[in-house]
Amino acid sequence: MPLLLLVSLIWAFSFGLIKGELTDLPSPAVAFIRLGIALAVFAPFLRLSNLRPADAARLLVTGAVQYGLMYVAYIHAFHYLKAYEVALFTVFTPIYVAVINDLFERRICFIALTAAALAAVGGVVIEYRQIGSPELWHGFLLMQGANLCFAFGQIFYRRTMARMPEAHADIRVFGLLYLGASIAAALAAAGTPWTALVITAKQAGILLYLGVIASGLGFFLWNIGARRVNSGTLAVFNNLKIPLGILVSVLFFGEHADWPRLLGGGALMALALALNALRKLANPPADQNKQASRLT
Repeated sequence: MPLLLLVSLIWAFSFGLIKGELTDLPSPAVAFIRLGIALAVFAPFLRLSNLRPADAARLLVTGAVQYGLMYVAYIHAFHYLKAYEVALFTVFTPIYVAVINDLFERRICFIALTAAALAAVGGVVIEYRQIGSPELWHGFLLMQGANLCFAFGQIFYRRTMARMPEAHADIRVFGLLYLGASIAAALAAAGTPWTALVITAKQAGILLYLGVIASGLGFFLWNIGARRVNSGTLAVFNNLKIPLGILVSVLFFGEHADWPRLLGGGALMALALALNALRKLANPPADQNKQASRLT
């Protein structure tokens, strides 16, 4: 859980940085550059000896979906939404995480779904705006596509790693995820007029930070953390970046927040964590292990 909290804090800064500095750049190009930097960071750690081709393919697919397709949709959504709205519309991710996990498990866990729903309600309470314009609908749909991709990747990664020998540590194979992601983003950016693309020094610095820290280190630590918790806790932490993003916007970007809503939504998220903790106590280690090991 500490890893998920750390990454949530890192990602809380990304909304304002992308909205404030990168929206004038083509979103597929931003996604490709950001993921290419992350690939460069993790490529030296790749160790593919004794890695089965099927597992390598699963990792490539995981990265292509969880990071490549997700980033293309996510970054493009900033052209239609405010940074707050992008954060808010990630509120559905925990529900997708719980549902996708249950689909893989061929079961329905109502406690996990209840915890996920509470977390979603908490995010909505924090800041709600009526969706009344075509731009908001466009951005909303892009964000749901991004949420689905990110949720699928988290579950698929933990299941893929569970079927592999222990010798294949996360650091030794994670570069494959960024390779798959970079390929997906490159295909999306194929029509980008690269020769006419102008990136300022400030934008280059932000892209470097996002690629190395928010994407490279952040996704790596997040997926490790996702393997150490059950699906309910993972679902709740997928929503924690909403109040954190608002706090960062207030403290560092000079924006204003509705404090009663922030406190009320945060309380619901805390209740969701408590509910999930009860579930974890009722189903000790078996919950995590079975989720990750029963493969289709």
